[in-house]
Amino acid sequence: MIGAGSWGTALALVAARGPREVRLWAHSAEVAGALERERVNTIYLPGFTLADNTAPTANLEEALAGAHLVITAVPSHVCREVYTRLKPYVTPETILASATKGIEIASQMRMEEVMVDVLGFTPRYVALSGPSFALEVARDEPCAIVAAARDLSWAAVVQEALSSRRFRIYTNTDVVGVETAGAIKNIMAIATGAVNGLGLGYNSAAALVTRGLAEMTRLAVRLGGRRETMAGLAGLGDLVLTCFGQLSRNRRVGYELGRGRKLDEIVGEMREVAEGVKTARAAFELARRLDVEMPITTGVYQMLYEKKSPRELEIELMERPLKAE
Repeated sequence: MIGAGSWGTALALVAARGPREVRLWAHSAEVAGALERERVNTIYLPGFTLADNTAPTANLEEALAGAHLVITAVPSHVCREVYTRLKPYVTPETILASATKGIEIASQMRMEEVMVDVLGFTPRYVALSGPSFALEVARDEPCAIVAAARDLSWAAVVQEALSSRRFRIYTNTDVVGVETAGAIKNIMAIATGAVNGLGLGYNSAAALVTRGLAEMTRLAVRLGGRRETMAGLAGLGDLVLTCFGQLSRNRRVGYELGRGRKLDEIVGEMREVAEGVKTARAAFELARRLDVEMPITTGVYQMLYEKKSPRELEIELMERPLKAE
């Protein structure tokens, strides 16, 4: 498990429920040392003890030695760096799963594309996504997510390794659709949070989320993803969770913006990354380059980077030309 934030730690807890050796790599030697001594991630996921078959480490070579399945759970803006560092220790036979939900800003690449670009070969890549708050997964509450791979046998490896009585994994072959949905839903959560922060009700939020799903679908299909994926766990499921769940970091960013606070102040208070903040820039550039209509994404980008107020965004979206659904 590469990444010892809340999600990486939660997935390490899930993986350790089976009879296998789990290694949990932390970027910080301080975090790895604390995990080894205390067996609890007191910074990112307090209250849950690592199993005896989980070995924390800050040594990437040690973490990857002989690993058949590698799962990365790191922020999208550091994926290229992390993939570059793990390159010497993986082979074309290694199953490489990504639990990251974002788009690289400079290249507008999905994480699969970044990994291929870095490794120089086409890996056995699996995209792991769906409605899953780390805290609830760590509590072993029922959860269902998706493992997508171009070869279903690769996804089946992840499915077998992580599935349990209360953690269910479905498989599909739409990597493009799953990764696109996982990235764009975070932008929609910022927009929904802003609606809530303005004091508006469920009518407004439901309309925004529904039209947000339309934007996700347009972009995914343009990139080669499947429309039906947007109606599944990685699409609608994760969109609903992130837009309405109280544990959503992206929704929190939008909510505080709606209340009139500044972005730098909000982000400065957060221990972990709200992926939608950076993805909004990447998705805005990607939509513009591909000529895909994404008015909510554009509005969130302007709210985050061009000082458009949430109230101005609300008015602009409602005053767009009338059209058929």
